[in-house]
Order: sequence, then C-alpha cells, then structure tokens
Amino acid sequence: MTTAVVATVHGMVQGVGFRWAARAEAERLGVAGSARNLVDGTVEVVAEGEPAAVDAMLAWLRQGPPSATVTQVDVAERSPRDASGFAIR
Repeated sequence: MTTAVVATVHGMVQGVGFRWAARAEAERLGVAGSARNLVDGTVEVVAEGEPAAVDAMLAWLRQGPPSATVTQVDVAERSPRDASGFAIR
C-alpha cells in the first residue's frame, strides 16, 4: 500500500540546505517525491511511499536539519502517483 502527502514547511527553511537534507532523508527512508521553495518563504515537500516511511518523513520535516528552524508543518493527503526518486525543484 502506498500513501502520499503534500507538506508545507514554515519557519527558517530556505537558504539553509533544507531541500537537500530532505532529499537525503527521503532517500534513506525510501520515500519518493520532491521539495521546492515557495515564494512565501516556505518549502513544499511531496512525499510518497509506504505509510510508515511517509510518517517518518513527516516526523523529520517537523524538525528539519540542524540549520533550519521549523515552526509549523501543514499536511494534506493526495492520491499516490507512482513517483520514483526524490527531486529538488
């Protein structure tokens, strides 16, 4: 079974290596998807994979890498799209 979410990460998350660290974590967990900076200063992360792996990714997003300060993560479920790999956009 595969699940997918779109997470919007708020805080000091741009210019601190957040997307690159998210990709490394996603690859470690076996999660597919992408990360991109949005114009409002947030980072949007799409995560798709096994439910436990996606949950672990969401837990990581709530903390982020040491260089980031995460204040909030908004999560919306979406239909899986058979994604593969993890892209930085």
